[in-house]
Amino acid sequence: MNTQANAVSESFGSQPIAAEVPATQPLLWSVRRELWENRSIYIAPLAVSVVMVFGFLIATIGHAMAMDPARRAAALAEPNNFAALVIMGTAFIVGVFYSLEALHGERRDRSILFWKSLPVSDLTTVLSKAIIPLVVLPFVSFALTVATQWIMLLLSTAVLLGSGLSIAPLWAHMPFFQMWLLLLYHLVTVHVLWYAPVYGWLLLVSGWARRAAFLWAALPWLAIGAVEKIAFNTTHFAAWVGYRFSGDTAGGSFMGDHGSMDPLMHLTPGKFLTTPGLWIGLAFFAACIVATARLRRCQGPI
Repeated sequence: MNTQANAVSESFGSQPIAAEVPATQPLLWSVRRELWENRSIYIAPLAVSVVMVFGFLIATIGHAMAMDPARRAAALAEPNNFAALVIMGTAFIVGVFYSLEALHGERRDRSILFWKSLPVSDLTTVLSKAIIPLVVLPFVSFALTVATQWIMLLLSTAVLLGSGLSIAPLWAHMPFFQMWLLLLYHLVTVHVLWYAPVYGWLLLVSGWARRAAFLWAALPWLAIGAVEKIAFNTTHFAAWVGYRFSGDTAGGSFMGDHGSMDPLMHLTPGKFLTTPGLWIGLAFFAACIVATARLRRCQGPI
């Protein structure tokens, strides 16, 4: 008996022990699941960029035929900045609606019962959903903006060459690398760090509300502003909300005075990182994420 037990123990001891799963692997797989289930994350900005390119092609032919050479290059450069704004705006709208639906949807269709059966913590699940508007969407908007502006430049070049015109003024008005650096700085400071508490609040409401998540996310802030206006005849709270949504000026002004990107914009990361509103917002975001994870732990299907 002892010999048989020792043989069994040695056989088990000789078997290789399975490697432990890295702590980041459940988070990465959760993010991949979000991308697979919510294809609007990249389809909506991609569709907007395609529409922008198609409209730009039509406008480019008209500019090349109608405008004088002195104004032609500047006119062909303006749509590039407008395309960047539209793509970023689309990504922000997608992020808002995604955050409101992220936890509310899995409770409504009862898929939360399946996902809770997996060995993934509630905090990991909530963090994977927060990564979508804070990391994935800014990256998607940046990549699509770069690709769209590059295609626009090639289309403008082809139209000008086909018309027998010089392309030197067009390329001189396109400091693309500087524009992309400013765009990346704007996305990181404003759309990631500055808007983090907005997405944190939306995720919290998504995990708490049983229905009409959008109304529950907006009504408290509207009610506070209305009470302040009626009681004190002031609009300080409304101004603060507008300040948060408009983006802090320390994070970089993306647009110039006439709707074009300002090439002389100063990058001031030191000033931005010392802004009290930034750290207050990040603390609020962290509190919302922790509260959302606790809510998901005790919430069931609707």
